[in-house]
Amino acid sequence: MQTALDYLNTLWGRGTTLLGTKYAILGGAMTWVSERNLVSAISNAGGFGVIACGAMTPELLENEIKATKILTQKPFGVNLITMHPDLLALIDVCVKTGVTHVVLAGGVPTKEAIESLKKGEIKVLCFAPALALAKRLIRLGIDGLIIEGNEAGGHIGPVATTVLAQEILPEIRDIPVFVAGGIGRGEAMLSYLEMGASGCQLGTRFVCATESRAHPKFKQAFIRAAARDAVASVQIDSRFPVIPVRALNNKGTERFQEYQRELIRQVDAGALPLKDAQMKVEHYWAGALRRAVIDGDVDEGSLMAGQSVGLVNAEEPTEKIIQDLINQALSIIKIRTEKEIEQGNERVIKLSLSD
Repeated sequence: MQTALDYLNTLWGRGTTLLGTKYAILGGAMTWVSERNLVSAISNAGGFGVIACGAMTPELLENEIKATKILTQKPFGVNLITMHPDLLALIDVCVKTGVTHVVLAGGVPTKEAIESLKKGEIKVLCFAPALALAKRLIRLGIDGLIIEGNEAGGHIGPVATTVLAQEILPEIRDIPVFVAGGIGRGEAMLSYLEMGASGCQLGTRFVCATESRAHPKFKQAFIRAAARDAVASVQIDSRFPVIPVRALNNKGTERFQEYQRELIRQVDAGALPLKDAQMKVEHYWAGALRRAVIDGDVDEGSLMAGQSVGLVNAEEPTEKIIQDLINQALSIIKIRTEKEIEQGNERVIKLSLSD
């Protein structure tokens, strides 16, 4: 007889096979948070940790990969931003250091980037905010797809996770698809697996892991927050396209609106090219995030968080977080199985009485 765990393993079998892990749970790549300690802890607990390269130089990334390998012998990946000026050099570092998986994020990857990774025998995963792009990426030869809804933290797209899942999961069968955005419990994870996903990615849920190096004040802000506190930034001028960022509302979030206005004033006055102004926006978030995560400036820094922050109630070891997710999923499977057995017995009794 198939157990609840057997059923779960069947659901995410393609995901665990691609990742080489016990569980198809990816750690979201969070700048300043997803480094060697948290990444190795997720992998050691049976999940798949992912280093957030962010703005690292090739030298820094190489050191981070080597340091992570000292802490875990389990598979882990590296998240590379497609707009990074040294992307191809970063790819070379991943090949040289024996990285098995790379997640390309922050924009549509070039054919050259994907081919460079594939030549290095690295599995490639990419984000897709729409079905058309998902199909295009598959034609380029990627190995896995991540669909992330706007409930997620950090830079977000316009569509909710539940809608993306309904749009993409029934249509994409060629490769494993992982769902992200707003997932904080095992029951939600199970629902996406039963819709056809091969795994899930969680970021916010791991911020308050014991192994996370996030500042204690940063973690406390997460623990105190409700889901409604994680708000998306507002674009105030259509000429100034800004990718929304979801974070806990604080003085830093409010200051960002004024920062946009100041940059627009400079652009209008001809003192600053539009492209340079957009780059300053990205630098704003990077600096603000570091101040919050590393220095503990929870008033002026950026508290990037997904709406699942309302489900984060304590600082816990990574292994416990993952096991809780597994147990929550298994609990639902067991309850449902017991009900089916009970209903089956009732049918047997009714048939007997009719005879």
